Amino acid sequence: MWQKPWYKEAIMIAQLSIYPIGEGTSLGRFVRKGVAVIEESGLPYEVGGMSTSIETPDLNTLFELIKQVHAAHIAEGARRVVIDLRIDDRRDKKATIESKKASVTNT
Repeated sequence: MWQKPWYKEAIMIAQLSIYPIGEGTSLGRFVRKGVAVIEESGLPYEVGGMSTSIETPDLNTLFELIKQVHAAHIAEGARRVVIDLRIDDRRDKKATIESKKASVTNT
């Protein structure tokens, strides 16, 4: 799907949460479908308790991935989907999910 080795140049980190509304209290099946799409993309990612962090080289790649995760939710039967997105587009140095975590744990 996406070509490597852009990993070396990744400068954006996105925090993504996509979930359906009105589908009951257990949304695990939707989350699993979305994570499968992200896994298939080959982009570095980390699933958290409330969202997923994704490293991406640019907005086009990110938005294409979001469209695919959204489509997976619709295919799973969602009738209403909420997308919550935050993007850290750092241009002064290379940032990764791991480097961001290390910056708060290393003193």
